[in-house]
Amino acid sequence: MLINPTIDMLRELGLYGMATAFLELDAQSEARGLEHGEWLAMLLDREATMRRQKRFEARARAATLRHDAQIENADFRAARGLDRNLFMALAGCDWIRKHHSLLITGPAGVGKSWLACALGHKACREDFSVAYHRVPRLFAALALARGDGRYGRILKQLAKTDLLILDDWGPEKLNDNQRRDVLENIEDRYERRSTIVTSQLPLDRWYEIIANPTLADVILDRLVHNAYRIDLTGESMRKQRSPKASETAQA
Repeated sequence: MLINPTIDMLRELGLYGMATAFLELDAQSEARGLEHGEWLAMLLDREATMRRQKRFEARARAATLRHDAQIENADFRAARGLDRNLFMALAGCDWIRKHHSLLITGPAGVGKSWLACALGHKACREDFSVAYHRVPRLFAALALARGDGRYGRILKQLAKTDLLILDDWGPEKLNDNQRRDVLENIEDRYERRSTIVTSQLPLDRWYEIIANPTLADVILDRLVHNAYRIDLTGESMRKQRSPKASETAQA
């Protein structure tokens, strides 16, 4: 049997996973004893796997996560108050399917951004759209967009993202435009999409950041309602892993 025409047809149809699997199976003598249905099942499985991988890669590129973090590499040994059971439950992504949110607080260096990115990476694997933004840079981008007519389009794009990661919230107080930006985002996403917010400040000080009691009540009511919380403690993990810290420990 001439397989080249079949391979060419598969590629022409965009079935590159099936084409690759066809060549591999044809090169294996033991595969020639398989039934037609078994061949087809293996070809389809390869095609589906390749398409899932391509979707993940596209979502990961679009997410622009700050860290190349994966949940399998999470450090539960560090003394920072990370609940393994809660984190692994969040890694299942059911909270995203149910449109809940997650608030991660703790001092600098305890891994807030890393954990958020690890959950974002897993969400990409689960075929959710993800967008990562450092809050100060997002405010700056929205301020520019407000002047050149892109503001509404950016808000719409943020609103339809399955998981929005807002990293490094605070400690500077918000101005009027920034309060509006936050309110618009939270209103658009409330009970429709999921949001991760990380901050060095404890939750009870977020009113100070918003700096408007009325809007603070509205924003925090929607943001905190049905949100999971991870409150980290302890010293910076960067300090613990620094060369000097290692030398001191060995001395």
